[in-house]
Amino acid sequence: MNECVDSIESCSTAATKDLASRFAALSHPARIEILRYLSGSSSCCCKDVVERLDLAQSTVSQHLKVLVEAGLVRFSPERQRSRYELDREALQDFSSRAAHLIHGCCSGGEEHNSKA
Repeated sequence: MNECVDSIESCSTAATKDLASRFAALSHPARIEILRYLSGSSSCCCKDVVERLDLAQSTVSQHLKVLVEAGLVRFSPERQRSRYELDREALQDFSSRAAHLIHGCCSGGEEHNSKA
């Protein structure tokens, strides 16, 4: 999935949009707290997160939906209570790609700016 291996310029439009989507999903403090909570369990339901964060169920549901759509959390419908699970592989991929972007910007800023 990592299409940004050689340089910042090598990132495809799709990979760039995916990276931006994941950054956007992590742009709210409640979603970061949800990821932290999910990292400590194999899976949980929305009610578990509501109790942990003291937020309204509808608010937690919306935050979970954003995380699922960004591909950072997996959703599994189960009878009356759906289960949510951290997608550790996707989060690791995001971490690697974000680190690559930041490293590329910090180490080659002048080179990349001269090409613009």
